[in-house]
Amino acid sequence: MRRRGCNSWTSTNLVHDLEDEEDMIANPMLTHSYVVKRVQQETYDTFTIELEPKNKAQAFSFAPGQFNMLYVFGVGEVPISICGDPSKPETLLHTTRAVGTVTNALRKLRRGDLVGVRGPFGTSWPVEEAKGHDVVIVTGGIGLPPLRPSLYQLLSKKQEYGKLVLLYGARTPEDIVYGQEIEQWRKRSDIAVDVTVDRATGQWRGNVGVVTTLIPKASFDPADTIAMIVGPEIMMRFTIAELQRRGLRDESIYISMERNMKCGLGFCGHCQFGPFFVCKDGPVFRYDRVKPFFGKGEI
Repeated sequence: MRRRGCNSWTSTNLVHDLEDEEDMIANPMLTHSYVVKRVQQETYDTFTIELEPKNKAQAFSFAPGQFNMLYVFGVGEVPISICGDPSKPETLLHTTRAVGTVTNALRKLRRGDLVGVRGPFGTSWPVEEAKGHDVVIVTGGIGLPPLRPSLYQLLSKKQEYGKLVLLYGARTPEDIVYGQEIEQWRKRSDIAVDVTVDRATGQWRGNVGVVTTLIPKASFDPADTIAMIVGPEIMMRFTIAELQRRGLRDESIYISMERNMKCGLGFCGHCQFGPFFVCKDGPVFRYDRVKPFFGKGEI
């Protein structure tokens, strides 16, 4: 998922093939060269790019919720959340919407092309902390990709968690991302999946309405639930309010923020969010820690 409001950054970007992961951590402004394996169209404006390291030794691990800076040579750099399986770090997956110069250039890449990768950056979803608790994931549109790695981890060790609920909303049925995978999750007995659309088209016979309408009927224990939310801030604000009405505490709610990110390291200051930097202290925040700043435009 592309972090909204990001400007491309070309003039100061450095491209370098590093020897190993330790060098990458020590030199976070330098990029690895990754090879495009596939670019898959998800919806009319959303695609997934699959990458593998040019040097196999350069593969790195990542945690659910983290993001990479992807650099299209000669075009610019953009931050995009990692949406693949953390247990398979040899392949990087990033799903994003083609909305700007860099993402449109990414969509046009072909198998064998090179992309610069910096990362992983940022904080992660509380998958470990959620053990023993119910987990509710609420998201909309391309908010699902940043949460997909946590779903992979939760489902791989489902016996360590309580109820697992996924509530997903899209503008129309045609805007649903990972439609086939969602249908596979629906068939599982260890996760409850509910999907809604703002506007029904075609043969859609499912829920119609915003994603918050799914919360009242979802089955989970509010006193023992961890919630993870991704979406536009207005959607997250209403989702938080609905979860609070169900009885969730602020410290049990986690959100992923989006701001104008350029460096990924908290150096440039573009993504400042109150006393925090979204790229370094986020993008995943526990809600009670950012509640005083959440929803305010000039922070």
